[in-house]
Order: sequence, then structure tokens, then C-alpha cells
Amino acid sequence: MATPDNNIQPKGNRSIRQNIWRLLVKMLTWLGAAIIYYMVFSLLFDTPAEYALRHSTDRLRQEYALLKEQYDTISAVIDNVVARDRNIFGILFESEPYDFNSEYEKQRLELHEKLLAKSKRKMTREVMNATEKLEARLCALDSTYALIRSDLERLGKGRNNIPSIQPVNNHQLSLLTAGYGNLMHPFYRTLQSHQGVDFTVPEGSRIFATADGVVSEVSGRHSTSGLTVVINHGNGYTTSYSHLGSAKVKKGTRVNRGDIIALSGNSGLSLSPHLHYEVRYEGMRVDPIHYFFMELTPDEYQRIIRIAQSGMQSFD
Repeated sequence: MATPDNNIQPKGNRSIRQNIWRLLVKMLTWLGAAIIYYMVFSLLFDTPAEYALRHSTDRLRQEYALLKEQYDTISAVIDNVVARDRNIFGILFESEPYDFNSEYEKQRLELHEKLLAKSKRKMTREVMNATEKLEARLCALDSTYALIRSDLERLGKGRNNIPSIQPVNNHQLSLLTAGYGNLMHPFYRTLQSHQGVDFTVPEGSRIFATADGVVSEVSGRHSTSGLTVVINHGNGYTTSYSHLGSAKVKKGTRVNRGDIIALSGNSGLSLSPHLHYEVRYEGMRVDPIHYFFMELTPDEYQRIIRIAQSGMQSFD
């Protein structure tokens, strides 16, 4: 009698398992086909969002190309203007123009590199030390301001007799062309002491009294200084305005700060129309740059000093 084989599975269970496997294979096949279809569709076609992004990038690229073309054109024009300016400067002064920013930018880069090389602890310590020094300087400034305040109160209205503005309209600080010191003389081509400042202004420009005072002299046109007005401010200060075109005051006229005293010109020994301005204290000529304080901020004061130091040739 034959014994039953336990390894033989019922036919129903085997068919169910086969159906499950077929279903899994179909699902995997459809899934693979869907993935392949999606990949092919993504490669060949853009979604609306992708299409918008792509074309927005194209527009940005076109705008960038247009801006670059405009930038190149403007740069070419600026380079041309700079080249012509350098050429004119060389013809007039036989030297290279002074670069106001190169030295300052170099110092900034050196400072930046030094800061990068320092540790945070060292930088913190240096900042604290700098803060303490600033506090000490502030205390010193407070005491200095108190002295200045007391001096101003003591002077009273006499402070209006101290030269303290520029003699021409020079709010952009672009008219000062020669400072105080040894400069190249425009005619003798030798270094000579230039004991005032020159403002390059068109003929007929208004010239202002820089402080209250009385006109002590109006000289003629036939001297090397040309037509000149001298104002005595009554406190040891006198100011003079030379190479004028015409005078609006006469000897003995009392003037206030800001009054129009003359019109600029090109009289006397002068390279081109300009105003030569001098300040004297107790008979000694002093640098007029330090007597524009009423209308200059600290930054503007530093800038006009740099401009004055850059001048290599006077105009008279």
C-alpha cells in the first residue's frame, strides 16, 4: 500500500501563488514603463513651470548681454575722457595728474589683509583698547570744546571778523587748483613760494568777503597781482583777493561776511581766469585752507586738504 507524499501541494495553492507572481511582474513592468515614459517625456518636453523658468533665464541672459554692451560703451567713453583729461593736464602742468584714491584704497586693502590674519581674541582686545583710547580722546575733546565755547563767548561779535568761508561758490570742492606752499611758477618754470590758494573760476564770477571788516586797499590792474582788494578785519587778520576783473567796493567800505566785493577776472600776471586768495595774521601769510571751517564738514576738510596738496603748479 503506497504512502501519501506530504511534499505534494494542492493544486489550488500553486495556482494562487502563480497568479500573485504574475500580478507582481505586471505591476513591476508597468512601473518600469511609467518610469521610462516619465524620463523620456522629461527629456523631450518641459513642464509649464520648467518652460517659464527656462524662458525667464533666456530673458535675463538677453538683458545681461544688453547691459554689458551698455557698460562697455560707457567704460569706453569714460576711458576716453580720462585719457583726454590726462593729456590736457600734462600739456598745462607737464606732469601726471594726482590720483586721490589710489593711496587710500591701498591702505584699505592692507588693513583688510591685516584684519583677516588676526584671531578673534586679538581683534577683541584691540577693539577694547581702541575704545578706551577713544573714550580718553572724547574726554579731552570735551575739555577742548569747553575752552572753545568760552573763547567764543569772550569774542562775542568779534568772531564774525575771523575769515571762515571760501571766497567763491565751491560747494563741490572742484574749483581749488593750487594750494599754499612751494609750487611750479607757470611762467618762470621754477619752484616758488605760493602764499595763498588759487580758485579756477570763469571771468565774472562773484567774489565774497570771508569775514566782516573794512576795505583797506583796492590796487590797480598793472601790478603782477592785477586788480586786488584787501580787507582789514580789525583783529590781526587781513585777506586779499587778486587778479580780479572788477571791484564792487572801494577803500573804506565796510563789508560783512558773504558780501559780494568783486567779480573774478584775469588781470595781472595770470595763466588763466582765477582768483588768488590770501589770509594774513599779524602780517604773516598763513594757509587759507584752515580758514574755510564754517562751511566744511570734517570729511570735506580732509578732502580739500588732499586737493590742495595735489596742486603742482600755481596760476600766478
